[in-house]
Amino acid sequence: MASVAPLDASSAANAAGAPRGLGEQQSPSNTRQLVTSIATVFCFQGFTMSINGIGSPWIAKSFHLGESGIASLFAWISFSAIGALGLSRMIDRMGRRRMLLVCMAGTSVSALAAAFSTDIVAFALCEIALYAFIGATISGGVVILAEELPIELRARGQSWGGLGLGAGGGLCLILMPIVARDHSWRWMLILASVMGIVALWRLSRLIPESGRWQRAAASGTTSASSFYDAFGKLYRRRAITVLFCSLLGNIAGVAASSWAYFHLVSVVGLAPGLASGLMLVGGGVGMLGFPLGARGCERYGRIPTIFVAGVMTSLGALAFYWGPPAHLPLRWLWIEVTYCCFTAGLSAGQVGGNSLGTELFPTAIRGAMMGWYSLIGAAAAISGQTLIAVLAGRVGGLSIVVGYLSLLAIPNAIIVALLLPETRGLSLEAAAMEDEFEKSQ
Repeated sequence: MASVAPLDASSAANAAGAPRGLGEQQSPSNTRQLVTSIATVFCFQGFTMSINGIGSPWIAKSFHLGESGIASLFAWISFSAIGALGLSRMIDRMGRRRMLLVCMAGTSVSALAAAFSTDIVAFALCEIALYAFIGATISGGVVILAEELPIELRARGQSWGGLGLGAGGGLCLILMPIVARDHSWRWMLILASVMGIVALWRLSRLIPESGRWQRAAASGTTSASSFYDAFGKLYRRRAITVLFCSLLGNIAGVAASSWAYFHLVSVVGLAPGLASGLMLVGGGVGMLGFPLGARGCERYGRIPTIFVAGVMTSLGALAFYWGPPAHLPLRWLWIEVTYCCFTAGLSAGQVGGNSLGTELFPTAIRGAMMGWYSLIGAAAAISGQTLIAVLAGRVGGLSIVVGYLSLLAIPNAIIVALLLPETRGLSLEAAAMEDEFEKSQ
């Protein structure tokens, strides 16, 4: 990557009449407040987005679906990323904070509508809207963390966002067996809607607008930019490489993370409560991947962290879905270790991927790039779930197919290491070639 001088932030702020970014001016207490607020938003989103994966046995039973049927339903829901792409572009045009709050409200409304949908088509449509808002909310939060935190805290901030997502998923994992057994899995969607309303009410005054976005908007850069600027001459190689790697990594990650609970309950034959307990402990330990990923990003770089995380994800998921051996005395230990391994790899990879992905592109199209990531993630989810649906009955079952798909995280890591530039220690302006982009407009 060409080395360029960082943008003179103070001059740009004065010229645009916009406030400086949080990471450049405000106190550590305000930095903590921002990180805590975004992590809380992510916790709500993590809870909501985990309902389908954890509740898949009950959702399948409710709509009379088999393995292929539930996989096909999830594949249709993945079309939500088309909406997330449009919403993410609005993050660039209308502002990070405003769209974050709008999408939080949309998540709550969609979750409530899905809870009362008894027809599978209506349910799928509500879920498509739900996941579109979830995707855009996470995109907005990731971008705010990247733009508002100082250089040395960017990866750490992304790790706290990931911890928020993981905590929400863990809470869903605890509550789902209890709620589904005594009431209905639909109550989880109602609870998610209530959580979203409370979070929106409490956090709307605490999350600031990005100073970098305000400067870019005031200077006219955002309005002059195009949805397709990421594929122009300046960023084409980066964009194509990142999106292709995102496709491979997401096929592996979505396949591995979506079917863990189903695998333990329906394939291994564990009781729902025991499966929840094992996943809760293993996933809790696996969340150490977030701080370890942040430390790896800050000490060794984003790319080495992504590489190690990809290998861990593939090997851990392969062992989890293809094991434990039938007569192994300590089957639970195999499940715990392998589940912990691939969830830690996913966590660390998320930190490295979010850090690198936001740092490689300029302010005017950073939100749109997050939307492109969501679209590619949806394509990966559709591809992965469709492959599972088609091949599950032909190659020995759902778990065998998931094991094969998890291996795609390894070529993803190799391509990242070979073709993308390292951004550790660079200012956001230098990493994203902000000056060159502004001159090209």
